[in-house]
Amino acid sequence: MTEKIRHKGRLAQTGIYLGKFLRMFIYQSDWKVLPMAAIIAGVVTFVVGSNLFVTQEGTLTGSFALVCVCIWNGFFNSIQVVCREREIIKREHRAGLHMSSYVGAQMIYQLLLCLAQTAVTLVTCKLAGVTFPARGVVTPWGVADLGITILLITYASDMLALMISSLVRTTTTAMTVMPFLLIFQLVFSGGFFALTGFAEKITALTISRWGLDSVCAIGRYNEQPMVTLWNTLFQFRNIDFMGERPLLEIIRAMERDGSRDDFLLWSGTYNQKEAYAATLENVLHNWNALVIMIVVFALGAMIALEFIDRDKR
Repeated sequence: MTEKIRHKGRLAQTGIYLGKFLRMFIYQSDWKVLPMAAIIAGVVTFVVGSNLFVTQEGTLTGSFALVCVCIWNGFFNSIQVVCREREIIKREHRAGLHMSSYVGAQMIYQLLLCLAQTAVTLVTCKLAGVTFPARGVVTPWGVADLGITILLITYASDMLALMISSLVRTTTTAMTVMPFLLIFQLVFSGGFFALTGFAEKITALTISRWGLDSVCAIGRYNEQPMVTLWNTLFQFRNIDFMGERPLLEIIRAMERDGSRDDFLLWSGTYNQKEAYAATLENVLHNWNALVIMIVVFALGAMIALEFIDRDKR
């Protein structure tokens, strides 16, 4: 292998390694990430899928869960790929391997893998009964916008894991780091935890923040009804006040005249978020942030591998 790549250029080396990765996909069972993606997406959408893109609460919870699925898939794709063959890469680098060719081949291969996982995730969501947005924000189709977002989240997570795999020296270390990366992404997504000050600024460094904002915008969060206020009123409907039950009377009146849905939409207008507005500017801004992260993480992996000869293990 070393002799074959000694005098080959960067493009030729990229092709050689891409072929190697594709063979590994088939013969070393790397294909298992696809059914795993289907299982994870199936479990998540089974739990939260019925209200995804239907109500504000369901969209926020379901979008967060979907982003988690994408991040997990991306992390699992490449967290061990470099460190598990670090000694081989080191020898081949000394024999003439260009790290830009190696990382470039990884980027192409991982992109193909993420494309397949995106298709699997979308099909699984559809089978689980998720109602995709009818209209897109960037494209005419909501499912196309959602697919692009899922791909970018998965691929950005993949490149982050590739960079970590290039920095650490053992698969044990890589797998130890991965849960902390995942927790960091979840905590600083900006979706469920109230963050202020410096903590809020950290969200700009997370894949989850841009992914969640994008999915909610594409899902038209701000245009959906909010059910929390209605559920709260319904929960306290039998409270007695001076011998009467005013909440129960209000609820019955709205159910009689059919104004319940109007009430849900009205309450939703007070729970809108600027970051979730279904505008072209919002979605493209989120996509650009994810693309920048992909480039930065890929460059980080390349730079880290350029110093692999200093590894004195």
